[in-house]
Amino acid sequence: MSFPLELKRPLVVFDIESTGVYPRRDRIIELAAIKVCPGGAETRRCWLLNPTVHIPEETTAIHGISDDDVKNCPTFADAAGDIAAFFDGCDLSGFNADRFDIPCLEEEFARCGINFALAGRRRIDVQRIYHRMEPRDLTSAVAYYLRRPHDGAHGAEADAAATLEVLKAQLARPEERYRNLPRDVDALDGYLVPRDPLNADRNGSFRWKNGEWVVNFGKKRGTPLKQIMLNEPNYLKWMIKGDFETDARMIAADALEGRLPPPPAS
Repeated sequence: MSFPLELKRPLVVFDIESTGVYPRRDRIIELAAIKVCPGGAETRRCWLLNPTVHIPEETTAIHGISDDDVKNCPTFADAAGDIAAFFDGCDLSGFNADRFDIPCLEEEFARCGINFALAGRRRIDVQRIYHRMEPRDLTSAVAYYLRRPHDGAHGAEADAAATLEVLKAQLARPEERYRNLPRDVDALDGYLVPRDPLNADRNGSFRWKNGEWVVNFGKKRGTPLKQIMLNEPNYLKWMIKGDFETDARMIAADALEGRLPPPPAS
């Protein structure tokens, strides 16, 4: 069967496993790529890489790759030439690639002084096709769960009322719909966005370790927050202005004023 998309040049469909979820600061651990040529021929490659930084345990729990698994693997810099050659002259595709995989790859190449020439490549994000063809907005939720049109869409009052109706429908008749969906607020919150009790913020930029709060990312990973408060206030100012979630920035701001988060509940 021929490839169902007309290709003017090869298309590389790829996926990345990394040390975290932030393309600018996290590192690639595994890169798998399938090159589809205009004639339909496919070539597959996979690189397992040493990120040169610690792989957080919570990340290992997701993709199963630990520090020991990659300690003898090449770094991205070691493999950059090989990877660049495989992607050379190709367009790009992936699932959520526009927001994550492509920026990750571009950042890694930039650290090696290689211009990935993203502007000259066409991009096909499979997730965008999915969301465009199967919308996941409130109007679509009303149609799916309530079997009616959403009159007054984008009016705050109508949207709030419709959201409540959709929530009720999602939780109604547990024996018929979403049997495993928790029916109390605490459990449902944890199911939708799992929380680690040792993290001070939702994404774990600050973590409780050895009886104190420490920085849990980048070059300062493992450094006590109290030490940074006393000796490196500019680091906290950088975090406050940086690309961090609001709760992490608020912790950094409090630390700048000499306030630490309370210890986690025992």
